[in-house]
Amino acid sequence: MTGNEGRIAGLLLAAGGGRRLGGQPKALLEHRGRPLVEHAAGVLRAAGCGRVHVVLGAAATAVRERADLTGCVSVDNPDWEEGMGSSLRAGLASLAGTGARAALVLLVDQPGIGPEAVARVLRAFRDEESLASAAYEGVRGHPVLLGSAHWAGVARTAAGDRGARAYLKTHDDAMTRVECGDVAQAYDIDTAADLAHLE
Repeated sequence: MTGNEGRIAGLLLAAGGGRRLGGQPKALLEHRGRPLVEHAAGVLRAAGCGRVHVVLGAAATAVRERADLTGCVSVDNPDWEEGMGSSLRAGLASLAGTGARAALVLLVDQPGIGPEAVARVLRAFRDEESLASAAYEGVRGHPVLLGSAHWAGVARTAAGDRGARAYLKTHDDAMTRVECGDVAQAYDIDTAADLAHLE
């Protein structure tokens, strides 16, 4: 622990409706006997994020009923059907006024990314200007750490399913890539075939 972990909020994007999964909300997919959203929130906590905000959308009521998100802040995204960009905007807005100096963004549908990879990216935090991401054989992936100085810029450009991609592309020279390919696998649970990754 560097002492900064308490000032870095975990931001879990878990609002998707699982369109390519036949409308099964990803947050409710079972992994190791529990909903995927509960697993992912636990990963953020185990990595050192003292504050965890979880953005919900599709089947939000059912997610709250079935998943143990004790200690997490639930954030409703009424515009979840617009894509990940709307969830990122809602999540960052929910962190305003909390004292968080950075947000560590994790996607609910990447159970191959565990606490070790998240903690590595968290350790790349220096100050509010920090930008960092996990890398897999040099290719940028999740989780992504966004210093609070970047939140407004990210929110302005986050649209559709692109999330922070456009903003990060224009700020690539400021991005710290943290290799995590030795401790994590960055697959997504997007299609029925991907369900084989769940345990």
